Amino acid sequence: MNIIEFDNVYKMYKLYKNDKKRLLGLFLKKVKCTKKIASNYLTFKIKKGDRVAFMGPNGAGKSTVLKLITGVCFPNEGNVKVEGRVAALLELSAGFDNEFTGRENIYLKCQLLGISKKETKKLEKQIIDFADIGPYIDQPIRTYSSGMRARLGFSIIVHSKSDILIIDEALSVGDKAFKDKCVTKIREICASDNITVLFVTHSLPMAREFCTRGIILNKGHMVFDGDIDEAIDEYNRLF
Repeated sequence: MNIIEFDNVYKMYKLYKNDKKRLLGLFLKKVKCTKKIASNYLTFKIKKGDRVAFMGPNGAGKSTVLKLITGVCFPNEGNVKVEGRVAALLELSAGFDNEFTGRENIYLKCQLLGISKKETKKLEKQIIDFADIGPYIDQPIRTYSSGMRARLGFSIIVHSKSDILIIDEALSVGDKAFKDKCVTKIREICASDNITVLFVTHSLPMAREFCTRGIILNKGHMVFDGDIDEAIDEYNRLF
């Protein structure tokens, strides 16, 4: 079963000199801008349970692929099909309300992820135990350090029972002990046949550890799609 499909997906960004020109560009076609092609007619399919590493140099189009999958942006041409619930280890504290407590933000963020209150209640203890921020869980988020916010955000995402998990260089959370716990949790998730994992990284050893398939992008084009070991060899040859 294909859980993600890209069919001739073309995405182009218009880069304006300043905010004024960006606003005018919404109404006037003649406003000068630089056009950046981020996805150049990409076509690929990902099956349920696949573990895919997206690799490529900066500006290759990796982040745009993730944004298209999560619905943050939409293609200019072509079709993107995504089945199931998507959770992303990107901006870990996105969606938090500074005046809510950590516990209240668990319910808020889970709601944003499409998780019912009943489901969240079952996950609450696991999320709190994993985040390991002690009595701060019942304090307003505005009192948290950036590390504490990231720990809570990470814990919510990895316990969200999503169908697709997107990881974008997000394993460097907190101190070494917590970082090791995060890596162990990702290993556990990757071992499941029910979760599709998309991993964007510049770390080839991590790509090899967590993924079985590699897609290499360069300037919006897909230049390789295949076995992860072959993908890493091709990446080293190209870059």
